[in-house]
Amino acid sequence: MTNPEFKLAPELKRDCIELADWPLCKVLLLNDSQYPWFVLVPRQANLKEIIDLSEDDQIVYLKESAKLSKLLMDVFSPDKLNIAALGNMVPQLHIHHIARFTTDAAWPAPIWGKYPAVPYTDVQITELKKALQF
Repeated sequence: MTNPEFKLAPELKRDCIELADWPLCKVLLLNDSQYPWFVLVPRQANLKEIIDLSEDDQIVYLKESAKLSKLLMDVFSPDKLNIAALGNMVPQLHIHHIARFTTDAAWPAPIWGKYPAVPYTDVQITELKKALQF
């Protein structure tokens, strides 16, 4: 499933913290502590759309997305879980999983560019990894 030519998009590398490698995807945490915001990126080269994955890998991708979604629901109990595959700014295939709360800074608006990011501390990252069992 993993392609040795895979390279994480520079924007994702810059803005995210790498948490884990699952069978297909790299699990990232967007470095903005205002929102529990995770990103799944298949570790294959030159993917832009989900349909660029083989049918078997599409199923794995969906299962990994569901696994992450369940973890986020169990750990954070959000009011809403937003899942989106946008690629306007970063064309590399990636899916955002964002736990949203009616009390978060941007609610109910989209979070993209709403407020400057507030980076996680090392302690917060360690606590998240432990809570999510990464």
